[in-house]
Amino acid sequence: MTRDDWKRVQSRLMKLGYNPGPIDGIRGRLTISAVKRFQEARGLVADGIVGRLTLRALHRLDRPVDTAPTDDMPWYDEARGLIGTREISGPDSNDTILAFADTIDLDYDNDDIPWCGLFVAHCVGATLGDEPLPSNPLGARQWLKFGQACEPQLGAVLVFWRGSQSDWRGHVGFYAGEDSEHFHVLGGNQSNAVNVMRLSKSRLLGARWPVTAGPPTGQKVAGNAGVQTSVNEA
Repeated sequence: MTRDDWKRVQSRLMKLGYNPGPIDGIRGRLTISAVKRFQEARGLVADGIVGRLTLRALHRLDRPVDTAPTDDMPWYDEARGLIGTREISGPDSNDTILAFADTIDLDYDNDDIPWCGLFVAHCVGATLGDEPLPSNPLGARQWLKFGQACEPQLGAVLVFWRGSQSDWRGHVGFYAGEDSEHFHVLGGNQSNAVNVMRLSKSRLLGARWPVTAGPPTGQKVAGNAGVQTSVNEA
């Protein structure tokens, strides 16, 4: 969903008496709370996600809204919107990366500390307020305890080993696509930035899906041939 899509949702919520905060097109906490209150009043699952049933109820439609943009994977939309975010060389830190920690009330003050887990935690925590996060989200392998197991698919959290399979180190990001030998991963701290890079399928430890979101869709995506292979995830 674009900002204009969200402005339409916010305007409709406001008109119906569910204050979503500013009509700014941002899927913030006030908007999520307003969506949940609306869903509860309409007897829908109060997950704060504007899927097709919620969109139909919101606009009083008596037909499916198969062609309308929906909010089925808000965590992945958040991740996509952050592509290009990069560390600052030297002793300074990027305030955007530091602010990821504010979303989940985590003490984090230096983007030299590996932040792939922080990036995933921000994307999930900012969009799925009731979703339990790992107790140590900075630890990439801790994400193997997140949500529910699933097959690798669009939007899934993918956890990889780094160094060796028996090592404690790891990497975590979101499935964006795949080719015959690699997953294409939308992640943070990939060459010190948020981007999409290829990681070998042989490194995968597991795939996870949020329990408070809709069920896994199983959607596979053919990766872009021009995506670079990751050589630095620390």
